[in-house]
Amino acid sequence: MNKVILMGRLTRDPEVRYTQSNNTLVASFSLAVNRRFVRQGEERQADFINIVAWSKLGEFCSKYFKKGQQVGVIGRIQTRTWDDEQGQKHYVTEVVAEEAYFADSKREGDAANFENTFGSSIPTSSDFEMSSSDDLPF
Repeated sequence: MNKVILMGRLTRDPEVRYTQSNNTLVASFSLAVNRRFVRQGEERQADFINIVAWSKLGEFCSKYFKKGQQVGVIGRIQTRTWDDEQGQKHYVTEVVAEEAYFADSKREGDAANFENTFGSSIPTSSDFEMSSSDDLPF
């Protein structure tokens, strides 16, 4: 099984390109993902992970994800190689995004823009209230 779940901050705005063969949109960006444990006396360390999102998901990421934003990505790890003009082989490991989510708190401007585009608002924790523990089904 090849499944990756990441939460981190974008190190740059997504970069958009189109494939030469069939003009498919591909967005690429990098996430700074903090390591979970820190040794005493050391600063928190982060891993910088390259993400690739294709087609509609890539369009979504390029439109709404901005540098510094915290996002969640679910996908799979992919490795690939290519030879440059000098014949030198290059290797890259990246995450191919299958799902992407906002992980920051809701901001007014982003929510209004999202609502105008997709026709629904982003739910907040206040949208899910329970009156008392007596209402629980278990």
